[in-house]
This record gives sequence, structure tokens and C-alpha cells, in this order.
Amino acid sequence: MFVLVINTGSSSFKYRLYDMPAGAVVVTGTIESIGRPDARLTQTCGGKRQQHNVRAEDHDQAMVAIFDALAQSTPYAAKISAVGHRVVHGTDKFTGSVILNDEVIASLEQYADLAPLHNPINLIGIRAAKRHLPNAIQVGCFDTAFHTSMPRAACTYPLPWDICLKYGIRRYGFHGTSHRYVAERAARLLGKELHAVNLITCHLGGGCSITAIKQGRSIDTSMGFTSLEGLVMGTRSGDFDPAIIFYLNSKGYDLSAISAMCNKQSGLLGISGISNDMRTLADLAAQGNTRAQLAIEIFCYRIKKYIGAYTAALDTVDALVFTGGIGENAVDVRRRACTGLTRIGIEIDDAQNTAAVGVECRISTDASRIAVFVIPTDEEAVIARDTFLLAHGPRADEVAHIAISRRSESINSPA
Repeated sequence: MFVLVINTGSSSFKYRLYDMPAGAVVVTGTIESIGRPDARLTQTCGGKRQQHNVRAEDHDQAMVAIFDALAQSTPYAAKISAVGHRVVHGTDKFTGSVILNDEVIASLEQYADLAPLHNPINLIGIRAAKRHLPNAIQVGCFDTAFHTSMPRAACTYPLPWDICLKYGIRRYGFHGTSHRYVAERAARLLGKELHAVNLITCHLGGGCSITAIKQGRSIDTSMGFTSLEGLVMGTRSGDFDPAIIFYLNSKGYDLSAISAMCNKQSGLLGISGISNDMRTLADLAAQGNTRAQLAIEIFCYRIKKYIGAYTAALDTVDALVFTGGIGENAVDVRRRACTGLTRIGIEIDDAQNTAAVGVECRISTDASRIAVFVIPTDEEAVIARDTFLLAHGPRADEVAHIAISRRSESINSPA
């Protein structure tokens, strides 16, 4: 059975074609600059990479270009039986992946204003796929679903209760598919079932979030009603005193300007004044740039604070996991975030940490009470697995570990 996984962005499509239940990736590709004359498709199939301009004035035309490219490069395109879509926001209604029938799509449309930059675009991708593959089962996999297990004390904001109910104001959390994937992998690497482990998982990339996972279930996460809350990010501020908004408003900043400031001009970019790219900041910090040094220091300090808080929330922690572009590659960030945590049971092996760049590896010492892993995330594999399960029926035993068994079981070295 062939499953197409689609991640729809405002001006891009990312896609993978999977041969299930083996979990083999047959094709990977992207279309960028949708809506512009220089729209470009890049696709890799069978080790061969092609890149060319395409007509993609909108997402529907981009979908046509994807199917044309698939048909030209592989005989499997005509055999696609299901399409899995990444959907950012599922509110608290969708606790897992679901088949995208008319009722579900109507619900996503109703609550699109909770994720105005993402869900409307996700819906465009869903509709385009339904038009071009009318006989394929369409499945939605929600970033928020993994966090619907949070208890009320963790997901409720201390605002007037009736206001929260009326407008759906609560902590939703995001990056759930990534946190779920690395949690499954960490449990496997520990030689335990997911329900038998407590974990702290750190997804560090352009957006950053950290999650406390108790017996396989999310009990708290740093992102909240939106993806602005929590850790310092590339251009997002993370936590700050909300009274600053009122203060800036009194100084003449309107709410749209403050929103742009918090989401697009803050975080690593705002502190450094130079870049939101951790690699660039690391190079500048090494050259003595004090603002780049401060940006990295604040970034790592915030991670450490959350690790401490979630250790308290969990009581017992089996493992700490780093994932995402920064989490998987930034050796110094991991070292700084874990320095001074020996009292709670975290000790980093410097050699293992230095060697663990973009690979799955244990980076804690043998004496560390809490294991520390670097685990590259694979959200698309989770979406493919969920899509297959929903499309294929209740034969879950056949594919229960597709997404988590594709990586090497060797964790003692980064090789």
C-alpha cells in the first residue's frame, strides 16, 4: 500500500511517498515559492534528484505538479491509496489522527481562527489532495493531539472561566507528532514500553518546545494557546510578562505591531540583532560578539529552567531527549542546557555529545541517573504509520513499530 504524506506550508509543499507497511521512503520532494513565477520542484527518487521550475500559481496547481513529477519518476504514483496530512491545530476535539470526512473538515474550518497562519493552509492542501485523489483515504494528523492528555491543572489558564470556555482559551501545545516520535524511540532505546517511562523531550528548531511525558502521555508542554509561549525561539520571544504588551501599547505601539514584534522580531534575532540561525550566532559568539553570546546564553538558560520544572512535575525521569535542527546538531547548546544538573541526575559525556551531530546517540555518562539522548525526529514516518493504520483497518500489530524501528538500535556510538 502506498501512502503519500503531505506537509502544506503557506508557500510550499513537502511530501514523501511511503511503501507501507515496510515504511520504506520511495520519494521525497518539495515545491517552494507557490504563487510566484519562480516556483520550483525538487524531488528525489531512487537516489536520483531532479529540480525544475513548475507552474504553481496556487496550491491546487502545485498538487498537479507533484502528481506529474511522481508519475514521471515512479510507477507507484497511480497506486496511492491514502494521503496523510500534517494539520497544526486540532483543538481539544481530536485526540489522535482521524479520517478526514466532511464532518471533520467542517470542524477544522470552524476553528481555523485558532491557527490562522496554518490551518487554512492545511485545509487548502487537504482539498487539493481530495480533488486529485478522490478515491484515496485522506487522514489528518494533528500537532496538538499528543497534548490533549494534559490534566486540567496544566492546560487551564487562570483567566475568567467563562471567557476560557467561550473562546476555547487553554494550553494546546504543538510539535506533538515530533514529541510522540522521539518518545517512542527513547522508550525503545531504554528497552521499555512507552507506558513504562517518564521523559522530557526538547524539540529545538526554528520553533522550540519542551514536553513532560509521564507513562507515555504528555502532562505538560511549554507552548500554549499559540506557539509563542515557552522557550526562546528563532524569532519568537517565548515567555514574558504580558503586562509588557499593555505598556508598549501605551507608548504608541498598536497590537498588530506588538504581535509582529513578539513573533517575528524577538527571540534569538531580537536579542542578537543579527540572526535567528543558531549556527551563525555560534560562529559570531566564538569571535567575541557579546550579543550573540547573550542570545545563546538566554536560549540555553530557558531550556535548563524548563528541564528543572518538568523534573519536578514528573518526580522520576528516565530520559531527556534532544531533537529538531538545533537539538540534533548544536553540541554546545546541549552541553550548556545540561551543565549544572548533576544534582537531579544528568551528566553529559563530552566526547559522545561532541560526536552526536544529526545522529541517534546516547550522550550521557554511564553514571548519569537520567539517560540523555539525541534522536533525530521523523514526523512524516508517524503520519505515514497513522495513515496506514486508519486506511488499512485494525491490523495494528503488523505496523506497531514502523516509525520507531527504522533507525539503528546501536546507541553507544554516533556511527
